[in-house]
Amino acid sequence: MPPVPRLSARDRLLGAADTVLFDRGIRATPVDELLRHAEVSAATMYAHFGSKDALVAEALRQRLADWRRVWDEHVVAASDDLSRLLAVFDALASYRRDRTPPARWCAFLATATEHPDGGDEISEVLTSDTALLTDRLLHLSRPLAGERAQELADDVLLAYNGTLAAFLRGHPDSPVDVGRRVAESAARVHLRG
Repeated sequence: MPPVPRLSARDRLLGAADTVLFDRGIRATPVDELLRHAEVSAATMYAHFGSKDALVAEALRQRLADWRRVWDEHVVAASDDLSRLLAVFDALASYRRDRTPPARWCAFLATATEHPDGGDEISEVLTSDTALLTDRLLHLSRPLAGERAQELADDVLLAYNGTLAAFLRGHPDSPVDVGRRVAESAARVHLRG
């Protein structure tokens, strides 16, 4: 069997950022640890990204693109309006199942807790993630809730965020199932109302 080609230095840095930073924390992880994990020099990291923050932003951009793709697939596969709205939970289950190892919770929420100031490229990616969630949930809520679509989208977003936080806490045992059930209950209230 031929040897597996080694990833480029850039890809190793992105992989290290994805593996180490979002699990241990951006501020808690020194650049030296990233470099060791990626097996590159500081000069290589700075040549590719210019800064640790730029590396973080690019790792988040890649995660956002992957997340969007998985969520798109589940929305397209859904058979009705309610299933399309709840596809965010199916996508989350799929996304976590396909990551090795699964993340402790959410890279975007983890980054937001460490990076509250805004005005830079990390904040821009965080804003893009929030916009994807809020805009899409509102769009998917309209066929079910009409004029009250924003209320339903907010309910589903809160259930989704609670699901992500439950991974960090380790309880309940199946956060995706519970989050989906809460969001479905909210949607059914709007269908009746």
